[in-house]
Amino acid sequence: MATHKSAEKRDRQSEKRRERNIAGKSAIKTRIKSVLSAVETKNKEASLNALKAAIPMIDKAAVKGVIHKKNASRKVSRLTKKINALQGK
Repeated sequence: MATHKSAEKRDRQSEKRRERNIAGKSAIKTRIKSVLSAVETKNKEASLNALKAAIPMIDKAAVKGVIHKKNASRKVSRLTKKINALQGK
């Protein structure tokens, strides 16, 4: 346990950031699952709408530092690839 004032503050900040990161990652995973489930049902309209909702959330998480920017780029690329395959592009 921290004994200095600055170390105690650092503990509080770290815990707050950790919880925020967990919530952000969870939200991203939920959006990705919604895109994948729409792709599985072969519903073009729903999958496109789900992708349009997921991309900004993934990008925002990368900007905030929740995930690495290349990780975000990879996720977006893979989802887009699946939807393009569904549409026959």
